[in-house]
Amino acid sequence: SLSLVFVTMLEIVEKLSAYLDSVTGIEGILGYLLIVVVVMIGHNFLNKTSEEPNGATQQEEEEEELDPPRNFTAEQLKYFDGKKDEKTEETKPVYLSLNGTVFDVSNGRNFYGPDGPYECFAGHECGVALAKMSFDTEFLDDMDGCETLNFGEKSELEGWIEKFTHYRCYPIMGRLIPDKKLPSSDRILSKEELAEFDGAGEVPEGYATAPIYVGAGEKVFDCSFGGVTFYGPNCAYNRFAGKNASRALAKMSFDPEDTENTNIDDLSDKQKKVLQDWVKTFEERKGYPIVGRLEKN
Repeated sequence: SLSLVFVTMLEIVEKLSAYLDSVTGIEGILGYLLIVVVVMIGHNFLNKTSEEPNGATQQEEEEEELDPPRNFTAEQLKYFDGKKDEKTEETKPVYLSLNGTVFDVSNGRNFYGPDGPYECFAGHECGVALAKMSFDTEFLDDMDGCETLNFGEKSELEGWIEKFTHYRCYPIMGRLIPDKKLPSSDRILSKEELAEFDGAGEVPEGYATAPIYVGAGEKVFDCSFGGVTFYGPNCAYNRFAGKNASRALAKMSFDPEDTENTNIDDLSDKQKKVLQDWVKTFEERKGYPIVGRLEKN
């Protein structure tokens, strides 16, 4: 019966307890062992349940594809200061640049975001400032200064880059291109010259990705500064890369008759307005740098 089984088990426990007491010389040792076992089981259970979500999160993060590297102007970088976007009310990421390498330090928001001890570095090139361990704003946005650091300061800067890359594992988002290294906005580009910059060419020194030129209106924009996922190779708008896309943009058309035709004289007023809106979006909202002007036919 059930009662007989219970009595038998109780006798076994009592004999085991007596045996352990005689061997260890500690009275009630079995009770202590049972407590230790229960604590260990509870500890393992809690660790298992607390680790599972982190493991799932880590797996999700690994599966989430990062955007391809892009180029940044200094003005574009300033946007990523971790504050709230006034238009969307969404919290912006926190980016900063170390000797031209742009890191997403959003996981370190407590340090680099609003009200953090290093918030002055958010949205800026801060290689010189960190190398000198200085919060002086005169050392911000000074990429040239990275070349004139002394030996100790260069080692300090390299240490920060190493920490960000391998210890903190902050994602590298691209490269900061100083304004003085951008092509002149006044140069005239022919159809043949424009075609060389379709996003599949060589990556210039200091750039993260090859330039992607798109002509709109009278201007030529480099869409590698934030538009790689749209105008880069194998992307939806890549058919506009390396071309004067004015007519196609105005007509919202992928038709080769429009993408290969640069004439906009016969556009309707509504289509001309659409083209103006595209130019405004490229220049003001996207902040694509103007790298030249279209040669007039």
